Amino acid sequence: MKKYFPSSELIINEDESIFHLHIKPEWLTNKIILVGDPNRVAQVASHFERQEHEVENREFKTITGKYKEKNITVVSTGIGCDNIDIVMNELDALANIDFRTREIKPYFNQLEIVRIGTCGGLQPDTPIGTFICSQQSIGFDGLLNFYANRDEVCNLRLEEAFLKHMRWQGNLCAPALYAIEADKELTERIAKKDMARGITISANGFFGPQGRELRIPLADPEQNTKIETFEYQGSKITNFEMESSALAGLSRLMGHKATTVCMVIANRVIKEANPNYKNTMDSLIETVLDRI
Repeated sequence: MKKYFPSSELIINEDESIFHLHIKPEWLTNKIILVGDPNRVAQVASHFERQEHEVENREFKTITGKYKEKNITVVSTGIGCDNIDIVMNELDALANIDFRTREIKPYFNQLEIVRIGTCGGLQPDTPIGTFICSQQSIGFDGLLNFYANRDEVCNLRLEEAFLKHMRWQGNLCAPALYAIEADKELTERIAKKDMARGITISANGFFGPQGRELRIPLADPEQNTKIETFEYQGSKITNFEMESSALAGLSRLMGHKATTVCMVIANRVIKEANPNYKNTMDSLIETVLDRI
């Protein structure tokens, strides 16, 4: 029996676009770039030879076009794993659910998804300007735990090793934590030999969860020191960001290929930051567009 998705679960707008993204199924390509900032969508699309579709709703802006004979869709997600949950489910619905019958399509459309973002470096050898490809991600957000079969795609040994190393007490995020690998083939294709690789922390906030202390003291003042010294099977934690774990995890559960590449705009170890990074993103964008 085919699974039917009622309107309460799959919300389709009157113009036959998906609820939040406002994308129509025929606008979506199999190669997708995700960015956080809606303004960066136009920056990515400025490299296209041709732009075909453009739509915007809330923080979600989308442009589909052609780059060197490749059809590519670029979508902004806003900040955080909760937004990745919206974007990934709606992209998958556009690719694999028939909006007319509200049933799963008889064939599977696999998407290739690369997130281009910014991050904070956590090692001395990841200075400002470094490109880091997230081979594995540790999510502080707990998102993947709401989905069945999370243990089948997560790296349970990495989770155990990290929690043992952190020695968290009280109400910190041990029950919510999950660890996930990005797609290996896509990671190899995007990172090649000129990008740093390692484990990424996807934090569920920008300040306290990433060890930034302003007026409120931190529950674990030693958190970042412990994170920086953690090592698993030769890999260290290279950076903080806020989306890669949800992207990798949901893609694995859905059968899509995904990875995250970030440019370091702050190094937490040497206490340096570059707030004017937007002018230097084009080289990373061009690299990803060439390799996706």
